[in-house]
Amino acid sequence: MSDLKEFRLPDVGEGLTEADIVTWHVKPGDTIKDGQIIVEIETAKAVVELPTPFSGTVTRLLVDEGQTVDVGAPIIAVDTSGGAAPATPAAGQAAPAEAAPAGAPAPEPDGNGAGEGRQPVLVGYGVKTAPTTRRPRKPPAGQAAADVGLAQASADAAPAENRASERENRALAKPPVRKLAKDLGISLTQLTGTGPAGSITRDDVQRAASDTTARSEQSGAVDERIPVKGVRKHMAAAMVSSAFTAPHVTEFLQVDVTETMSAVRRVRELPEFEGVRVSPLLFVARALLVAAGRHPLVNSSWDEGAQEIVVHGQVNLGIAVAAERGLLVPNVKDAGSLPLPALAGALAELTETTRAGKATPADLGGGTITITNVGVFGVDAGTPILTPGEAAILAFGQVRDTPWVVDGQLAVRKACTLSLSFDHRIIDGELGSAVLRDVGSMLEDPVRMLAWS
Repeated sequence: MSDLKEFRLPDVGEGLTEADIVTWHVKPGDTIKDGQIIVEIETAKAVVELPTPFSGTVTRLLVDEGQTVDVGAPIIAVDTSGGAAPATPAAGQAAPAEAAPAGAPAPEPDGNGAGEGRQPVLVGYGVKTAPTTRRPRKPPAGQAAADVGLAQASADAAPAENRASERENRALAKPPVRKLAKDLGISLTQLTGTGPAGSITRDDVQRAASDTTARSEQSGAVDERIPVKGVRKHMAAAMVSSAFTAPHVTEFLQVDVTETMSAVRRVRELPEFEGVRVSPLLFVARALLVAAGRHPLVNSSWDEGAQEIVVHGQVNLGIAVAAERGLLVPNVKDAGSLPLPALAGALAELTETTRAGKATPADLGGGTITITNVGVFGVDAGTPILTPGEAAILAFGQVRDTPWVVDGQLAVRKACTLSLSFDHRIIDGELGSAVLRDVGSMLEDPVRMLAWS
């Protein structure tokens, strides 16, 4: 006799409400053990590997790869009875219906075997209680709720009349037809089915694809649709929220960084920096940390609920990283307490980890002030948008040979432009100018970093 349990998407401890299924590491019929990694999910902050909270045989994957799922929604069904259970099809495939006694209530797996309605959570992230009733699953990004599929209707233990009502509001198509439509980029909601009971057939999908291709060939242009989810979705929402919540002001300062570039070359030769990548960004970071120590209000946040300004006790220095998954801002915790070699190592390691897609939610949370190095893209300056919850962000432009007046004589010097955006509710023009001027002065003469530290 099978003992079917469902593993529900846990809250990974960052207050996130949904995640995308990236890669399944198991399939129906596989035997799994408690603690085994079964799936990779992508939250708005990081890719996380999820272990199973129980052992048994996988009977069904309830969610397809690429689908967005709410926290608390079931994602996999496992038979924990210890016997071999027949594997049911994966998500998106039709499953045979099982007869139930007339009038019998639909079963509600509790998700963790406790029988108390507790929701399984990732080990180490704490427990959140939640009702065990199934929540509607979200459809894949860019696809209407009508495209979720008949498999979910049959999988959900709902009364027959409710299932019939749901089917009336959904496009009727078999799983192979759904897959064909997905591969061809055809939305089922736009089609009129010619099959039995108005179901959509392969011919319907292929006809729609041919019509689309013909229209594209006539115009000579093809539109591309990119699903907005995961990091990109979070980044877009965060930037809109930041831009329309905090009143931004940006100031610019052109700086002669010839001495800093010379210091970078000398530091690279020191034994303390052997094997560590040293770049001008290291000196920019140190200068901003020193400036934050001299002007603590720049390292703060606006608490709207409490109507307070929170001045942070330590500087968690964020570095904007252009990763494959989108713009990410990991941060070096308590960066102001690190000696220069340790700071160089931390910046290099965090950047490499983030670009490799291995940054954790802890790496990406809790920042207090940010640097964005637009110079690596060949850009001189910009007006950076604040990282939500922070009061300032510094953009470091490219270093280029520039005509400069030195002691009354025209010379060619290494120069760059610094751009400081700040929250004008917290930082007024005088304070913003003082911070930017201090950073510029230290980059013009790195010895000042020693004097002001």
